[in-house]
Amino acid sequence: MSKNVGEDEKRVTEGQWTTGLYDCFSEDISTCCFTWFCPCVAFGRIAEILDKGETSQGLAGILVVAMSHIGCGWYYASKYRAKLRNQYSLPEEPCSDGATHFFCCSCALSQEHRELKYRGLDPSLGWQGNMDKRTPPFVASSMER
Repeated sequence: MSKNVGEDEKRVTEGQWTTGLYDCFSEDISTCCFTWFCPCVAFGRIAEILDKGETSQGLAGILVVAMSHIGCGWYYASKYRAKLRNQYSLPEEPCSDGATHFFCCSCALSQEHRELKYRGLDPSLGWQGNMDKRTPPFVASSMER
């Protein structure tokens, strides 16, 4: 059963992660499976949101795959975890961003994906989709004489 984003936003406490690193299976199983089986796509979506649309999810996903082939994908992904933490004043826990992505990248991606969702940004919609959702529709005024 999907949750209403408005309900999710109520659980956010500034300066704290909304879920733990290992809450993959207890919160949102679909996000957990997605980040485990499609990590490059999950990372691309997270990167697009954190870069406010400046980086496309496709480009970010390709870059993390390319960097993974030379053993540096974890490093690239950890930079976006740091960006997320800085944006929301989150603590660097349970260990450094680099170590978190090096030792458990899928758990880190799942936590980051959940964090954005609970803060009202759905990574599956992309940056523009989230902005369209937040922008009130234009209502034309009636013509008067």
